Amino acid sequence: MDYKSSEEKVDIIDSFNGIEVYKVMVDKFKTNSINIFFQDNLSKENATKNALVPAVLRRGTKKHKTFKDIALYLEELYGASFDCAVNKKGEYQLIQFYIDHVSDKYTGSDTNLFEDCTNLLLEVITEPLVENGAFKKDYLEQEKENLKKIIEGRMNDKVQYAVERCFEEMCKGEPFEIYENGSIEDLNKIQEADLFNHYKYILESLPMKVFISGDVDDSKIQSAIAKLKNLKRGNIKGLSQPIINKPKKDTNFVTEKLDVSQGKLSIGFRTNTASHDKDYYSLVVCNSILGGGIHSKLFQNVREKESLAYYAFSRLEKFKGLMMISCGIEVSNKDKAYNLILKQLEEIRQGNISDYEYDSSIKSIKTGLESLKDSQLAIVDFYLSQKISNTSDTLKSLYEKFEAVTRDEIVKASQKVEIDTVYFLSSENQ
Repeated sequence: MDYKSSEEKVDIIDSFNGIEVYKVMVDKFKTNSINIFFQDNLSKENATKNALVPAVLRRGTKKHKTFKDIALYLEELYGASFDCAVNKKGEYQLIQFYIDHVSDKYTGSDTNLFEDCTNLLLEVITEPLVENGAFKKDYLEQEKENLKKIIEGRMNDKVQYAVERCFEEMCKGEPFEIYENGSIEDLNKIQEADLFNHYKYILESLPMKVFISGDVDDSKIQSAIAKLKNLKRGNIKGLSQPIINKPKKDTNFVTEKLDVSQGKLSIGFRTNTASHDKDYYSLVVCNSILGGGIHSKLFQNVREKESLAYYAFSRLEKFKGLMMISCGIEVSNKDKAYNLILKQLEEIRQGNISDYEYDSSIKSIKTGLESLKDSQLAIVDFYLSQKISNTSDTLKSLYEKFEAVTRDEIVKASQKVEIDTVYFLSSENQ
């Protein structure tokens, strides 16, 4: 199976004061993007504050005092788009600031959108609107309310909620159990001065990764690096390594009842395989065969043949070495579905993998990798993930490694997988 040559290429351009600058060369888009990531260990102490700081920063700066001012200026920049985000990768919390703009190649010689957009991004990060030495009180209160709604709203998506609750029960006492947006309990304690001090901690102490994506002249990138070198930085925080391998324990069974019409069964596994291990690639193919699409054993046997599930899938949490199986079922079918799901994994362990399942899995993985090329943000996220995992794959090399995986290697990877926690979201009426 051929895989066309990847057009993207990533190089580290510079490294200083805990800041790494990468250039992702992609010439298929008419836009460029600048992404700045601050990386922290997931912790109860910092998670909520880390989630709140970018939300407050994007409300206004010394020069552009309101979100409307920023939006109007973005229109002047040929409709550039800017936003912030917080997410977690394994036991790390990532605070992201990004701006996407039309390439200078399409706007004439009298414009320098890359420089203007870089300046705006750094302005948001380094020149916040301050009152009495702290964040503006009404901005903070509004963003606390917005974050509270996000935290409370996680229950609206019951499929994702069941998966997250299973991970939380599975990883109690480990950083991975912490929700990426923090908790309402911690949110209620945050005051203006406390959060402003935490903002300075982020800016001065957390490792930064900067990704410049698109087709940008090196001279402009060097100009941006010069500005980054002017950032006031202190002692850079050393980050912990994620806990991957855990001693085998008895299976943990958890049932939670809510107002749902359909049961959600989530089964968490320890894969005992880190994303930088050589058998990680075998594990990815194994997961695809088990529950990675309509070709998979879960879909074909649990959903189609036995009609036991409305949906059934498995997925990997690569940064933490976990695998999650999730399905939606009639509450009364819980035990039958549970046993049939485990049987599918056992089939792989016994080497019962059909040509259709193997070939379709490789094809599905290829399609997934190809789809990343349609988005600059997806490409940047892919390479950020490589750096966090201490791996150096490109989309092309990754696909070649998946394609080279043998059935024996898939069996070996599956035999390392151990069940840990079974979480069932049931109806209050059952």
